[in-house]
This record gives sequence, C-alpha cells and structure tokens, in this order.
Amino acid sequence: MTASSNGLLKIGEFARLAGTNLRTLRYYEEIGLLPPAARSQGGFRYYRQTDLNRLNMIRDLQELGLHLERIGELMDTRGGGAKREEFLARVRAALEEQDRLLLEKIDALDEQRRRIALAIDKVHECERCRHVPTTKNNHCEPCALTGQPLPTTVSALF
Repeated sequence: MTASSNGLLKIGEFARLAGTNLRTLRYYEEIGLLPPAARSQGGFRYYRQTDLNRLNMIRDLQELGLHLERIGELMDTRGGGAKREEFLARVRAALEEQDRLLLEKIDALDEQRRRIALAIDKVHECERCRHVPTTKNNHCEPCALTGQPLPTTVSALF
C-alpha cells in the first residue's frame, strides 16, 4: 500500500483496498456518505485508512436491506458542533439500530432454516413413494402419501 506523506490514500489506492470502484466512491461522496478526508489543490480525493471502516459499515447496512438514504441518516453521527454527549448518543443509537436489524435478519434466517428442515424431512418421506413429480400429477401436489400440500420449498423444486 502506498500512502501519501500525510498517511492519506489516493482515491485509486483506496478503491483498490476497499474492493470498489471510483464511481462508487464519488457517488458516496456526492450523497454525503463517505466524504474524502482531504483534497489536493488539483482536486484529487484522499482517504484515511480508517475510512475503510465506514465503507464496510455502509456495505453491512446495505446487506441488511437498508437504502442509501436511510444509511446516511443512520450514519450521520459526525455532525459538527454537537456536544460530546449528543455525539455519543447518536453513535449508540446507530449501533443499536444496526443490532436490531441484525436480530431481525437472524430471525428471518432461522425461519428459512426451519422451512428447509421441514423440506428435507419431506424429501426423506418421498423416498418411500413411487411417484415421480410430473405435470400429469401436478408435480406431486398434494402429496400422494399424505394428501397434504408439499412444504413450499419442496413444491418450488418439484
């Protein structure tokens, strides 16, 4: 990694380290999500190594399904002129919101895993059946053994 004499990274170096492109970084700057730490007299953007942390949080929040506008609101902790207590309260609120979103995501993933487990159990049950899912038997819907609808994840694959 090549850093400038003041420890800042040129935008191209930062983009490479971050695994992103210049267009994304410029857009994030434009919407206020990731302003560069400095600009040269020629207008070149420079970033701090720690700006990678901010970029990674943006990515994490996007993975949780947040739109960039909401991410900007959530990450707006650096507002100038705030008292220390206000600043820390904003940081705490942002972290608590991210934790809440993660818990929701975990619950949704647990529910998906529960449905997959039911589907796997059904497939084991299907091993005893001689039917083959076709259009003639409505892809085994309902089940020839039980008369019940197939679990949704099995139905999607049959």
